[in-house]
Amino acid sequence: MGDQEAVRRFAVEATVEPDHIARARAHALEIGAAPVSAPVGAQTAVLAAATGALNIVEIGTGGGVSGLWLLHGSPRATLTTIDIEPEHLAVARQSFAEARIPPARARFITGRAADVLPRMNEASYDIVFVDADAEGVIEYVEHGLRLVRPGGTVLVPRVLAGGAVADPVRRDDVTRAYRSIIHETQSSPAVLGALSIVGEGLLQLTTVATP
Repeated sequence: MGDQEAVRRFAVEATVEPDHIARARAHALEIGAAPVSAPVGAQTAVLAAATGALNIVEIGTGGGVSGLWLLHGSPRATLTTIDIEPEHLAVARQSFAEARIPPARARFITGRAADVLPRMNEASYDIVFVDADAEGVIEYVEHGLRLVRPGGTVLVPRVLAGGAVADPVRRDDVTRAYRSIIHETQSSPAVLGALSIVGEGLLQLTTVATP
């Protein structure tokens, strides 16, 4: 095992997942959903807590795991989660109920994110979490940057594509899309960007508030 792999494994083993999120993960895996890893979930919780997030949008439920992590970090926040799979939303509802999340703090929308996002109010959210189909990630990030308030944050997990983005030989559409987002946002004056390599990777983009 290489040093980097040992570090990754340590990060996974060192992360303590709250019981209600661990139960949600088990439910999600039973239906074939792909929830974010515990280290990535923990990072999103810290960011939600640090920013005092009150309004959060999630694109892709992951069976409720990522949403519960975000609300774990910001207990007063309201989460709007969008997914095209009714079963994933149903399991998320179940997990939220088991975690005793008040119904008023979570809104579940069934539909294609590409259809739902254009109808949402821009500059109205503190965090937009993008974990939907990788083929549409560029479009979703663009929407996310439009929806967050000045100083708001867009979070993109899985952005390392299993290590593919670091392999110059890989030229498939998904890998190129993730590379494009990383490179363009890192050099953009409109956002502050940071790339975490823990877990499956997490791109963090905070919009710069104009003076």
